[in-house]
Amino acid sequence: MKRVVTLQDISCVGKCSLTVALPIISAMGVETAVIPTAVLSTHTMFQNFTFHDLTDEIKPITEHWKKEGFQFDGVYTGYLGSFEQLELAKNLIQDFGQTLSVVDPCMADNGKLYTGFTPEFALQMAGLCAKADIICPNLTEAAYLLGEEYQSTYSEEDIQTILKKLTALGAKKAILTGISLEEGKLGVYAYDATSDMWYQYYREELPEHFHGTGDIWASTFTGALVSGKSFEESLQIAVDYVCECIRLTLEEENHNTYGVNFEQAIPYLIERIK
Repeated sequence: MKRVVTLQDISCVGKCSLTVALPIISAMGVETAVIPTAVLSTHTMFQNFTFHDLTDEIKPITEHWKKEGFQFDGVYTGYLGSFEQLELAKNLIQDFGQTLSVVDPCMADNGKLYTGFTPEFALQMAGLCAKADIICPNLTEAAYLLGEEYQSTYSEEDIQTILKKLTALGAKKAILTGISLEEGKLGVYAYDATSDMWYQYYREELPEHFHGTGDIWASTFTGALVSGKSFEESLQIAVDYVCECIRLTLEEENHNTYGVNFEQAIPYLIERIK
């Protein structure tokens, strides 16, 4: 059985980070080891959430694993909340990510950094991205990683320029999520710098946007890749699964917007991964 380790927080309510990464990657037949960076009562869309930092636990966990001789087929990092955690994530990739490392630089969207992050943090996140095999920012995160101004409108040439700049940071492959080059279509655009190949995949844009779908996308992509799917197949499976999660959520009367019904879509994912 393949094995992945993922480093990110636990939001007890909200369907993001570890509470989606663990069940989704496990459902794809990949053993999923976790290193929680913090425990939150809810994700940060809610007000007055509780927060307990677990940074001091990360190094002892990895040191124990090294003593036990554990090995992994992939390292996947998500939301990281401090400069120290960025450095610990670099160490995790160095110690366990020799086969595959995926960094989702969760820190911004819609032209703005998330609460608590700064441009200085974003530039340090770029240092972590330099250590990864694959990175998957959205357009806002890409702008901050590159120290450039965010642009809400773009052409395909713009997207390709951004992707080449992202791989120039050090990652072999870069994926931009949430890309729309045609009205009513939304998906991903990717670049493999090792082969100079471009990939893109789109689905119909659904009428609502939900918190946590980026985490679901990155988790599904990582699980598919580690389970043996090609880079291109993994991109497509991740987009298709997120669409199915949203579709099922929209079918539910009076659905909330803090997360999607990814649990109901897991049978679809299991069939899709075969």
